[in-house]
Amino acid sequence: MPEAKHEGASRPSPDALLEYARQEGRGRLKIFLGAAPGVGKTYEMLMSGRSRKADGIDVAIGVVETHGRKETEALVEGFEMIPRRVLDYRGQQLDEMDLDAILARKPRLVLVDELAHTNAPGSRHPKRYLDVLEILASGIDVFSTLNIQHVESLNDIVAQITRIRVRETVPDSVIDRADDIEIIDITPQDLIKRLHDGKVYLPTTARRAVENYFSPGNLTALRELALRRTAQRVDDQLLTHMQAHAIAGPWAAGERILVCLDHGRNGAALVRYARRQADRLRAPLTALHLETPGSANLGEADKDRLSAAMRLAEQLGAETVTLPASRVSREIIAYANANNFNHLIIGKSTKPRWRELLDGSITHDLIRYSGAISVHVMSGGSEEAVSPGVRTALPAKKLNPKHYIRASLFMTAAVAIGTLLDRALDVQNLALVFLMGVLASAIRGGLGPGLYASFIGALAFNFFFLEPRFTFTIRDPESVVALLSFLGTAVVASNLAASVQRQAIAARQRARTTEDLYLFSKKLAGTGTLDDVLWATAFQIASMLKVRVVILLPENDTLAVRAGYPPDDTLVDADIAAAKWTWEHNRPAGRAADTLPGAKRLYLPLRTGRGAIGVVGLDNDRQGPLLTPDQQRLFDALADQAALAIERIQLVADVDKAKLAAETDKLRTALLTSLSHDLKTPLSAVLGSASTLKDFGANLTDHSRDELLTTVIEESERLNRFIVNLLDMTRIGSGAMEPNFALHYVGDIVGTALKRAQKITADHKLKVAIPSEMPMIRSDPVLLEQALFNLIDNAAKYAPEGTTIEVLGWSDAKYVTLAVLDEGPGIPDADLERVFDTFYRVRKIDHVKAGTGLGLSISRGFIEAMGGRLTAGNRPAGEGAIFTIRMPIPAQLQIDGDMR
Repeated sequence: MPEAKHEGASRPSPDALLEYARQEGRGRLKIFLGAAPGVGKTYEMLMSGRSRKADGIDVAIGVVETHGRKETEALVEGFEMIPRRVLDYRGQQLDEMDLDAILARKPRLVLVDELAHTNAPGSRHPKRYLDVLEILASGIDVFSTLNIQHVESLNDIVAQITRIRVRETVPDSVIDRADDIEIIDITPQDLIKRLHDGKVYLPTTARRAVENYFSPGNLTALRELALRRTAQRVDDQLLTHMQAHAIAGPWAAGERILVCLDHGRNGAALVRYARRQADRLRAPLTALHLETPGSANLGEADKDRLSAAMRLAEQLGAETVTLPASRVSREIIAYANANNFNHLIIGKSTKPRWRELLDGSITHDLIRYSGAISVHVMSGGSEEAVSPGVRTALPAKKLNPKHYIRASLFMTAAVAIGTLLDRALDVQNLALVFLMGVLASAIRGGLGPGLYASFIGALAFNFFFLEPRFTFTIRDPESVVALLSFLGTAVVASNLAASVQRQAIAARQRARTTEDLYLFSKKLAGTGTLDDVLWATAFQIASMLKVRVVILLPENDTLAVRAGYPPDDTLVDADIAAAKWTWEHNRPAGRAADTLPGAKRLYLPLRTGRGAIGVVGLDNDRQGPLLTPDQQRLFDALADQAALAIERIQLVADVDKAKLAAETDKLRTALLTSLSHDLKTPLSAVLGSASTLKDFGANLTDHSRDELLTTVIEESERLNRFIVNLLDMTRIGSGAMEPNFALHYVGDIVGTALKRAQKITADHKLKVAIPSEMPMIRSDPVLLEQALFNLIDNAAKYAPEGTTIEVLGWSDAKYVTLAVLDEGPGIPDADLERVFDTFYRVRKIDHVKAGTGLGLSISRGFIEAMGGRLTAGNRPAGEGAIFTIRMPIPAQLQIDGDMR
């Protein structure tokens, strides 16, 4: 045993050496990882870059987002900044990192902020991390930043914690390729203080962030995720280093627990104990089972216990590993040392003392040769596996006469060959010919044909080649020894050959099943809807187990058939009762089960760690029990994968529902705020003016009376516009928008909108340029006029009095474009899309009149309903915003224009 350990320690791991070889010639990646925005990742990255620059290393900035933070902008000074690439997207100019310029410049180190960023359409790669991988492949080192919520494997967990699903994610493989990960960590209280001080977001945005995302509980959970993910990567790096340098483990840098399982009765107790130890030590847990040559001869009860223990380990979050082995203790120690496990949990041996003296004790060997590994030996009592409550069918054992006919032919051929060689060989050597026939029979047909060939061969050898020949009498005592030796050798050889054949068949079957399970899991991972998952599950179970399948899920306080293969949604009363019992008790029922065995189908629960999530019904045309023990275990594997996929879909739906509920509450709050202000203000003005006219009308001058009446009219029109906007928003939200299309000249619609807006634009200058030769467009004039009116109203609100509002129009081969330009303060870059959100208002300056936050949202809804597009931007020269409407020219008019 020590020699084996020394051998394992003296030879580096090929996988670890390949990992080091892959790193040769490529750049090094360092990720500054944070729990949330604002912890100082970009700041720390720039400080590290400055340190490298001071050491004489060529450092350049590929892209850094300062977000207006003065201390970060100060650090950027002094670095060479590679100019960004400008892309045109929907009429907007977007800046992106110039990958080609970085590769051409080829600095020794490049700083790339926001690794999870999505590039603008037209870029070489859709994601920035793909740009970084190409930079690394060219031999350039990269410093980059990342928040923990952008890690792909943690996306669902982060969504559960924050109730916000992050769409921009980075695959875990990118993080695993990082050479260094530096965690940037501050306490939740310090981060919230930074938010309140305006060091992360603007004050209004910071207030909303603290209320929703940056709560102390959320930040604490995200902080723990970041620390654990970093620790996991460091642990992997330590393991790779030990394997590459053939360092004999374990190194107690961190706790790692390995539990060894076999077919014993205490398997479940071992797994639970190991899970408790792992939780106490906060250590990863692995469950190991070693397949020995004797594993193929295990009984069905032993196989069931082993399968249940491994399945329980997976449900409790352990990694499960199955390896072939001839010497169990040797393989366990080698695996533990190679993977840096420092705690080993095994069950107490139940073998009699005399068996341990003959076969040796695995427990004693592990303790003797464990070295620095702590060995936990657990008694576990004599725990019995819980009965599954389903009678299983016996595996079909068919007596195939072809194998015995083939064995007879092999023996006939041996007699013929022996007759030919009789004069040249001694009789003892002729026995080898018959032995070859026995081996061929056992390999092709198994143990039965092998034993049959052994006895037939012995009789034929005696009859044809032992003196006196052609009788079964044996005269020479040496011939008796030769015959018995041949028979014994033939029996042993046929048994060994049959064992090899069984193992080969089992290996092929296991490989085929593993491949099917892998393809099934891959298919489930690629499905995004519940119906697709259910159909794939029903088809896979039906094809692998050769049964008919129905899947039932809870729906409106009852069970409903959601999928089936072949398609079938009819259940008799007995089946409905069995399915309901299975759902309520989380145990099998129906055909061949202990409960309600009169049902047509066998119903089995689909369950995860959170409990039952559905029911599967199985049946076929045979009588009696439905599944063999192997099929039962295969069904368990399929059901576990399907249940996890269904739970994933349901969790996503739950998060989306929670997000929708939050958005609904947010919308309700905004609506109530808007109603309290935008309805109350004009109503108060109307009520005050009307009351004054009624009470003091006789004493008022004509001028005062006219002013009050004008106020009543203007505020009533304002109130009317608000109510119209609410009604329009309701139509858009309900999907009831049906434009009344016809061909119209946009100049006429612009004129009507400007006429409606005369009072609104009375204090502004108007500049209108709509060419008369512009082609007509297919539109609803009422909707287009309202959209234009809202844009003009918005421009009048934000542009100071006396400035110019422009309404311009032009056309090209495919589109007619209208633009409304003002000379106001413009729109912040971060709000260019948000201005179209319902009830969203850009932060106003003093002279800006209050608005409802509905007009721009309604305008976009109207324009998109007519097949057009509305975008916001800022004027290229000077202050002011520009809203652009692009409407397609009908195809026939395009053809006519081309002909002209």
